[in-house]
Amino acid sequence: MQNKLQATVDIGSHSCILLIAAFEPDNSTPQPDETPVANESSAEQPVAPRMKLVPKLQKVEICRLGEDIYEHGAITESRIQELTKIMIKFRMDLHALGADLKAVAMTEAMRKASNPDQVIEAVEKAIWVKPRIITGEEEANLTFRSVKEWHGKDIVTIDIGGGSTELSNGSTSFSIPVGALKMFKAMGPIPGPEYKKFVKETFKEVSFKGMTKKPVYLIGGTGTALAMVFLNKPQFDYKSIEGLELSISDLDAVTTRITNLSRELRAMLPGLENGRSDVIICGLFWLKSLLEKLRVETFKISTAGLRFGLLYPPEN
Repeated sequence: MQNKLQATVDIGSHSCILLIAAFEPDNSTPQPDETPVANESSAEQPVAPRMKLVPKLQKVEICRLGEDIYEHGAITESRIQELTKIMIKFRMDLHALGADLKAVAMTEAMRKASNPDQVIEAVEKAIWVKPRIITGEEEANLTFRSVKEWHGKDIVTIDIGGGSTELSNGSTSFSIPVGALKMFKAMGPIPGPEYKKFVKETFKEVSFKGMTKKPVYLIGGTGTALAMVFLNKPQFDYKSIEGLELSISDLDAVTTRITNLSRELRAMLPGLENGRSDVIICGLFWLKSLLEKLRVETFKISTAGLRFGLLYPPEN
């Protein structure tokens, strides 16, 4: 199975993401000393190198399922048709590269939808694998696993999606029903005075015990867009984004820069195409509030996430 292309699809509230990846030997992993010793029978046998999940192709398509949930409580027929077209395009990519689709996961929008069976059936017909609606806690656990495999376990992960936000420190995982798209629908592109009250009410039911003052990794479209604007990267390049460290001051500077632009100019910034420019400011406001609750001054960006976590075998 080594180096065989494997794939997952993450169907979120704002976007759908296709990942095609392969497990490859991690050459950076220290190997045991293979120097010959006098007693060959007692010599340690070479240990197989650790396998690292390496992305080969990642595609993002905007679907905005969460918009339908906010307005109708269900996924509309027109949105299902759009989603079906996205899944057919993903299936063509999978077949062209000979990748094995391992899982299709659906998150917050589908957790809230009143017509999940209709959407599941349409997706299965389009991509030939039945999708599964996962819980917020499971989403947080899988996201943490994906980042832990690359960066170690003594961390906290934040995944800001369109309809929800997942946090995990490995032992505690939970989901907050707040996301960039959901905030945009409620407050518009730039949150006003009502935002402080919104945050205060939201955090009443949330405990960050065991998560404060730890290294934080931000996952999801908000983090990727933030990194691309900060670096002025016109094209997504996970190698230059992965592990990028930013401060709250950096976050404030990017937020101010984006906020001061017109809607048209905002959409021209790197990473803010395809509707991301509408929701990014809400996502950045929410990120700062989370960082303040976690009591950290810096954080790192990770391009990992749910789609990666779905490919790792269960831990014992």
